[in-house]
Amino acid sequence: MRGTRLSRATESSGFRGPMVVFAALAVLAAGAFRVPAAELWADDSGGRSIDLNVSLKSTSILSHADADTAYYPEEWSAASLWRLRAVADVRPADWLAAQIAYEHRARTTSEGAGAGGGASLLPAELPMPYRVAQGDDELVGIGSTFSYRHELDRALVSASLGRVDVTAGRQAIGWGRGLVFGAVDVFAPFSALESDREWRRGIDALRVRTPITDLVSVDAVAALGESAEESAFIGRVHGYVGDVDGELMLGSRCEDGFYGASLSFPVLDAELHGEGAVFVSPEPLSTGGSFGSEDVAVKAVVGGSRTVDLAGGLMVVAEYHYSGFGATDIKEATDHFSDDALMERFARGDAQILGRHACALQLSYGFAGLTPLSATWVMSPVDGSGVVTPSFVWIFSDSVTLTASAYFSHGEAPDGHRIMSEYGGTPTSALIQISFYY
Repeated sequence: MRGTRLSRATESSGFRGPMVVFAALAVLAAGAFRVPAAELWADDSGGRSIDLNVSLKSTSILSHADADTAYYPEEWSAASLWRLRAVADVRPADWLAAQIAYEHRARTTSEGAGAGGGASLLPAELPMPYRVAQGDDELVGIGSTFSYRHELDRALVSASLGRVDVTAGRQAIGWGRGLVFGAVDVFAPFSALESDREWRRGIDALRVRTPITDLVSVDAVAALGESAEESAFIGRVHGYVGDVDGELMLGSRCEDGFYGASLSFPVLDAELHGEGAVFVSPEPLSTGGSFGSEDVAVKAVVGGSRTVDLAGGLMVVAEYHYSGFGATDIKEATDHFSDDALMERFARGDAQILGRHACALQLSYGFAGLTPLSATWVMSPVDGSGVVTPSFVWIFSDSVTLTASAYFSHGEAPDGHRIMSEYGGTPTSALIQISFYY
């Protein structure tokens, strides 16, 4: 469930052309788009090589809001994204590797779409945290309806120096065991409802990993922002005890004290996992913090998964998420939007939900090693609102994949300028994406 998104829309909200048009355009583009084979060069031993992988994605969303409000000025809206990404992997020696990822993306949103037009499903173009320089610039912009950008998303060198692995540069780092939500994934977390983000965005970091024993390793990360106050310095210990997999973390990130832990283990035929994190803020949080401490926010995830032997196999995932950064009363969430410090936390991914509690149930059905059918239900146990997302993946070949998804929300819709339920204001949407891999 996790990438970003892409004729200028008409001046009215009638921009409702069939999304199959965008898929057809993608097919035409792919017909004229050719790159060399993925393996450009390799020596006889295979220890040195140069690989190039290119992907082209077209994503289109049509959305319908139940009510015209400040968040959805138009009843109907649409959005489209084109993304072209090239990744070069260079291995000049067995112990040394480098990677560069560069992408272009164009995004169109219909006039007056507001928070509709797929904006809640396709991530907004916000500055990426933990980057010394963004490396993400707009080349062309037309109001709020069209944006064409390019980005350097990876630029790293990795070396194996005896028992120590060192990676420096723009890289992807993900921690934790959560499958839908996350408590300890603090660098570039995914949103539960976010679509078309296949790649975790890169951060500027120095990462050092080394084993202590055969079962325990130590990981240290310095993630650098534009200043020390916008940087993170975190240590992590990861290890196994029998079938139990766990990790402990501590450090500072953006002036917060950070303490985290995660655990996963099998129970009968199921897998159980949990995560917990404590963030100690230098200033009181406007949402009140956790457990009576205004400067402390606790996050937690508890869940499990199991595969049921039903024909090809049905995988069931269930998770509960608590966020101490969320509003205690969702109807008061709008009042916090004027808090710049809190909005910065949301943009950074500190909070994946507006409220305090959320649950998720995910079903994935597969056969022949594939999982073409899935359905996800994300809901608030407090107000009963939620979003159901069925999805279908059609793999034409190793190079072409078509994905179709729908988003059906339930719950009380926004009232003018005020949110009335966690997910009730999410527009009903249909998404289609065609991807080409070379």
